[in-house]
Amino acid sequence: MSAMDVTDKLAAESFEGYVVRKDLAQKFKGAYPVPTYVGEFLLGRYCATTDDEEIGEGLEVVRKLMDDRTVRAGEEELFKSRARERGAVKLIELMKARLDAKSNSYFAELPSLQIKDARISDSLVAANERMLTGGFYAEVDLEYDPSIAEEKGGRPFGVANLRPIQLSTRDSLSHLALGRQQFTTEQWKQLLLRSVGFEAERLNDRAQDVLLLRMVPFVVRNYNLVELGPRGTGKSHLYQQVSPYAHLISGGKATVARMFVNNATGQRGLVAQYDVVCFDEVSGVSFDQKDGVNIMKGYMESGEFSRGRESIRADGSIALVGNFDVDVAHQQRIGHLLSPLPKEMRDDTAFMDRLHAYLPGWDVPKLDPSYFTAHFGLVSDFLSECWARLRDQSRLPAIQGRVHFGDALSGRDLTAVNKTIDGLLKLLYPAATSEVSDEDLEWSVKLALECRRRVKEQQRRIGAAEFRNTHFGYRIGEGIEQFVSTPELRSPDTIGLDPLPPGQVWGLAEGSADVGPGLYRIDVTEMAGTGVRLLNQAAPASLRESVKVAEQNLISQARLLVGDKDPREHEFTVQARALDAAKSGQGLGIPVLLALASSLLQRNVRGGLIAAGSLTLGGGIEPVANAGQLAELAMEKGATALLLPVSARRQMIEVSDEVAAKVSFIFYTDAQDALIKAIDN
Repeated sequence: MSAMDVTDKLAAESFEGYVVRKDLAQKFKGAYPVPTYVGEFLLGRYCATTDDEEIGEGLEVVRKLMDDRTVRAGEEELFKSRARERGAVKLIELMKARLDAKSNSYFAELPSLQIKDARISDSLVAANERMLTGGFYAEVDLEYDPSIAEEKGGRPFGVANLRPIQLSTRDSLSHLALGRQQFTTEQWKQLLLRSVGFEAERLNDRAQDVLLLRMVPFVVRNYNLVELGPRGTGKSHLYQQVSPYAHLISGGKATVARMFVNNATGQRGLVAQYDVVCFDEVSGVSFDQKDGVNIMKGYMESGEFSRGRESIRADGSIALVGNFDVDVAHQQRIGHLLSPLPKEMRDDTAFMDRLHAYLPGWDVPKLDPSYFTAHFGLVSDFLSECWARLRDQSRLPAIQGRVHFGDALSGRDLTAVNKTIDGLLKLLYPAATSEVSDEDLEWSVKLALECRRRVKEQQRRIGAAEFRNTHFGYRIGEGIEQFVSTPELRSPDTIGLDPLPPGQVWGLAEGSADVGPGLYRIDVTEMAGTGVRLLNQAAPASLRESVKVAEQNLISQARLLVGDKDPREHEFTVQARALDAAKSGQGLGIPVLLALASSLLQRNVRGGLIAAGSLTLGGGIEPVANAGQLAELAMEKGATALLLPVSARRQMIEVSDEVAAKVSFIFYTDAQDALIKAIDN
């Protein structure tokens, strides 16, 4: 194992008896025909210590138990024989049960022994209803009665007793909340990731965020997410190996009776029995009834489904995971990012609208053994029990009034975003009374908005007009509005449609006879001090001149541009980044002035806008000689609007129909007019 680090020591001290070395669990993964959390259950019982000698002894006990009680392929008859010879045998088994209407009794199913009709008491089934909907792993006492075997149609095998694989107790959550107080946020994230088997230090922040988002359905009721990405990134790992409260449906036909309710018997389905139901290889999933998708759509919206006239509520979350056969950029060129869904879902904007989050599975690397941790983590069963109890709580009242969302979010958007924020904060703060820091709140808000916006972008691509406004923004307290986009839509040399933060402006340099026009991104930072400082190394004389003229106009026209603010009492740093071959910076006076003024006013600049034009020291607007070229370049870069001096209006008559159709021309008469038209309202 790796040397114990600070997080290991904190975990061992804070959660004594509830931590286990995760590399020990990996030793058993694949060696026995049971999920990882079953092995961890035994490791938690016998190896929950930091003492190497005790761990070694515990490992031998666990190995012996797994050898003696798990049934490998081909050993079915051996275990049956042992039950006959000894009268009973102990097993670790996936316990299932079904009602036999003819005999009005329950039959237990033990898949590893290929027994489908073992005797089991009504009381055992009533106490463990999950046996009827997919089953669960348990320690089973299987008995054999030779007298019954001699009867015609007798069933000699019977389940005498069973104990679900469960280490946790009723006070698990309070224990988790108390231990959490010893960790910083980053250390706690690290422990959460290690607890599900991943080594945080091998993952970048982006991959860590996606893995944490996968946990949200476990702590939020009726949460719907989709995650698509490359193969081998562990999308189904959490739902299959870590928690007994999750159920995985592999690609294939799903029945309405099994998923929701059996109309004949009234038996509740998977969404009522499990906290999370995951559809793996979702592209191949279909229902046995034509209205199956509609039933699921209704459930994803309201958490309800019907049995005749009876309306039934359930709180199981739904996760849809699947693979991309192409890279993200190519997928966006040929369609949208939900194309891998089944045909009944992929172009249904109403179905998409019920998805609370779309996780970018392509941001998680393909997993090799180096990504799995050898450090301590919480025992999976203890953690999953805590998650199940967190579903009864909410963190939203604690943050009410602290975050405000932009007008682009609809009612469903707000519901989706709030559910994600609630889930992330419950993961970080298992104690309901904890004070949520602004930093952690903003982290959760940004992730929630991004994951919901990714859903909306796919709806917009399909062409639904009501989804065209995807400019998701937020404010923390009384701060300025920040806009959140999805990284796969951004390109460093392409204009986005989101409003730009204060001090940032896209500008077009006019170029010269030798070099054509070029795109620049102007970034201005305002702080206490005085003067304007250009950060560009060895900046061309024409760029320095543009910045100098913009500075003089900001000072001389301060009353018109920034009201009662005095630019001379502030220091500005300017960086002009050339994104084309043209690097002279000639004719950037207006873009630089707009960036200076918006940073001082703390106002956003309109999304999709490029500004062009130069100034004189006296405040005049210089004519633009190549406005047609600027318009063509603006279209190529994805701009939706071009801000130009009104003197260029006649030149716009000559632009192509394509440019005229894609780019709106906004004309200004002076610097104040340009600022008013550039600021986002």
